[in-house]
Amino acid sequence: MADEDTTRGKAERETSRSPRSRRRTALHAAAWGTAGLLALAGVGLGLAYLKVDGNIAGIDIDSILGPDRPADVPNGSLDILLLGSDSRSGENGRYGRDDGTARSDTAMIVHVDEAHERMSVVSIPRDTLVERPECDKRGGGTAPAARRAMFNSAYEVGGPACAVKTVESLTGVRMDHYVEIDFTGFEKVVDALGGVRITTAERIEDEDSGLRLSAGEHTLDGERALALVRTRKGVGDGSDLDRIRLQHAFLRAFADQVRSVGLLSDPKRFYDLVDTATSALTTDSALASTSALAGLAKAVGDIESRDIQLVTLPVRYSSADPNRVVPIGRQTKRIWAALKADRPIPASVTEGSAAEEAGRGRGGRERGDGERGGGQTAAE
Repeated sequence: MADEDTTRGKAERETSRSPRSRRRTALHAAAWGTAGLLALAGVGLGLAYLKVDGNIAGIDIDSILGPDRPADVPNGSLDILLLGSDSRSGENGRYGRDDGTARSDTAMIVHVDEAHERMSVVSIPRDTLVERPECDKRGGGTAPAARRAMFNSAYEVGGPACAVKTVESLTGVRMDHYVEIDFTGFEKVVDALGGVRITTAERIEDEDSGLRLSAGEHTLDGERALALVRTRKGVGDGSDLDRIRLQHAFLRAFADQVRSVGLLSDPKRFYDLVDTATSALTTDSALASTSALAGLAKAVGDIESRDIQLVTLPVRYSSADPNRVVPIGRQTKRIWAALKADRPIPASVTEGSAAEEAGRGRGGRERGDGERGGGQTAAE
């Protein structure tokens, strides 16, 4: 009987509640339910980030190189060495036989200004002859300094630390960060973005890679994008200088695609992108986490392609070996001075360089090498 009275009393109390009270209770329940779901989602995303963090290979370059480096400039600007590795190990075996070695297939020094509103990118041709400093070898021991070494051999000899040491010796600019991606990682990133749209001003055909593009607009998936940025025989005289011009045009298109898909404003999409590439990504230890990569992405997220200045290191062909190039001292010094002073690179630094002559040999100069503004994958 007591149970019946209790039940009836409870029913009467519930019936006597106002509609407003019942709505408030429902709203509270919905709010707490939503909060709970968000909390669970946050925990899940956090655990996912930890998983990704475990995939990123971090190199403690500061510890390896020690204090004998160019002075750091703590003004908020950033200098990053970006390398593309030609390693054939693991998933990269489909690009060729793995002989146990790897070189830097692409090298760019990326400078982000203090206000994070402008970016300067300096590409170093891999066939450039430089003074390589003494480096710790990958397998132990020390590689002696070399006066005329190909730039990309630094990575082969001593890995990321030797590549950074060589760049800092060449430029006098301290690298704040190091980012390396291999062939597979590059393909996955492009595919995760849904492809990258480019416009070619002339037909590109490379029998080695199978790349065939007519003049006009194309949306490239990862495989074709990789073929584009690696082709040497598809355009011009087949030199690395012409290939760099293609890479610059692709970099602009890539930056536009990142902004168009809202990647940097969508944490889940950013995570999905990073998750696809982390197994193929190597960074300095300070960047070897999802949160650090997200912070870097945020720092450059407002920079539009028109605010990216793309320059090829001013070089001339070596008199001793026409298949190699050497830096033009006076002009390269002006580039490094501009980076140190956090200023745009003067457009005149590329005048008379082999890269500029290669462009003019096809009837024009590519907008973007040494100046701001958009560019296509061939000279306009």
